[in-house]
Amino acid sequence: MAFQKIKVVNPIVEMDGDEMTPVIWKLIKDKLVLPFVELDIKYFDLGLPHRDATDDKVTIESAKATLKYNVAIKCATITPDEARMKEFNLKHMWRSPNGTIRNILNGTVFREPILCKNIPRLVPGWSKPICIGRHAFGDQYRATDTVIQGAGKLKLVFVPEGTDEKTEFEVYNFTGAGGVALSMYNTAEFIRSFAEASMNMAYQKKWPLYISTKNTVLKKYDGRFKDIFQEVYESKWKLKFEEAGISYEHRLIDDMVAYALKRIWIPWIDDIDFGMSGWKDRGSRSQPMELAKLDNNAALLDFTEKLEAACIGAVENGKMTKDLALMIHGSKVARHQYVNTEKFIDAVADELKARLLRPKI
Repeated sequence: MAFQKIKVVNPIVEMDGDEMTPVIWKLIKDKLVLPFVELDIKYFDLGLPHRDATDDKVTIESAKATLKYNVAIKCATITPDEARMKEFNLKHMWRSPNGTIRNILNGTVFREPILCKNIPRLVPGWSKPICIGRHAFGDQYRATDTVIQGAGKLKLVFVPEGTDEKTEFEVYNFTGAGGVALSMYNTAEFIRSFAEASMNMAYQKKWPLYISTKNTVLKKYDGRFKDIFQEVYESKWKLKFEEAGISYEHRLIDDMVAYALKRIWIPWIDDIDFGMSGWKDRGSRSQPMELAKLDNNAALLDFTEKLEAACIGAVENGKMTKDLALMIHGSKVARHQYVNTEKFIDAVADELKARLLRPKI
């Protein structure tokens, strides 16, 4: 049965990726999106060969397009190491595309898992998701690292704009064979925007908010994150949080790991992957819903909600890939207890069509 397509006015940026992700993404588009939604897609090939051919300009162009159109979907990409340099015969060991895009967008990455009733939790008492906020500017993704050859002094130098006076910090006096060094940065502006995004997310969800740092060791670097978050909270969010019955608190990261149950946790440290058994990442879930809001499109919002429900419904009806089946059945999982990726997408498509055909109550 053919469905009347939902017209979407706002364009969407599509960032293609590497290896199997373009194949899987095409299946998703062909079976779960394009039969139901009419999209104006701005396409960018972020596959490693094309990034190399364009000197990584395509990554920058895709990020600028996202700034223009506000919504993007990105496939997984390869960040090359020495082995990939040889495998792809690359001109340069290009930086992480995610890091490049995030630095241009000045975004905060929020990850919230999707709960499925039949997938066991790592901790049985967990009944609600934890939303993880990751700072997406500077830090490790824009750090300068180097190998130090031989003996010598490593210094950090700051030269204020408009003056020749400079401040020098002696970092380490290397002896013998040398070693390695790393320098990274962030800015007050971007830390402040990170705080605003985190507090806005907590306020929308009516969840308590925690930021965790290692300010006992990085007293100035992590301490600046802690101080700016507190300033933003006191000046803009404290009254709103109190009226909503939620709280904000800084905790040392060691303590936060033990305390993280049922909370929004904002570790400033970049590139933390916080995986939990039985929870599927909701990282890409927000894009279509945000597109619906940008379009002021009630039909699109209804479709996106039914699409997410169809994904959960397929799993809860026993149609799942092997990674999830292993969580239920362990090492004794049998072949009939899971399906391949294409069959899973087919199962989601069947669930979606059934939900779209149900009469509205």
